[in-house]
Amino acid sequence: MPWYIYNSGSTGSSCNFTITTTPPTNYPGPKIFLCEIQAADNNQKPILTSELILEIADAVNSRAESANVLLRATQ
Repeated sequence: MPWYIYNSGSTGSSCNFTITTTPPTNYPGPKIFLCEIQAADNNQKPILTSELILEIADAVNSRAESANVLLRATQ
């Protein structure tokens, strides 16, 4: 599955993500803000399942990355 960089706006809208061809980045510093997600692709936009949206919310709220969600220190 490809990775997508979060731009801004609602995390429930696939329009707020851009597909990336580079491997996910391990950002230094405290993990606070949404950075990248891994999801199935639909015309270079992520398919945001209810499970993935919950995984994003859990990662941001707990400040703990998951298999499909990466965080970074700044927005």
